[in-house]
Amino acid sequence: MITIQFITSIGCVECEKAKIILQEVKSAFPDIEIKEIDLMSQKGISLVTKYGIMANPGIIINDEFFSAGNLDKAKFFSRISSLIPFHSKTL
Repeated sequence: MITIQFITSIGCVECEKAKIILQEVKSAFPDIEIKEIDLMSQKGISLVTKYGIMANPGIIINDEFFSAGNLDKAKFFSRISSLIPFHSKTL
């Protein structure tokens, strides 16, 4: 299973844009688990520190840093697709 940790904050415009992309990914790959984590929570602060995230939103895929700031939809879908075995792809 693929786990995406989505580090977000209240009022973040880029986070709202990323939420739409995450919904599209979830629709295409229903087995993905997405965990939204508030930047100011203990878990959020821990992840920001661990991965050196300097912009919102922060995206971590399977405990590996993917991006911070503006989420590139094409690169994101490509990365998720590369992690899914061919036979389970729904696209």
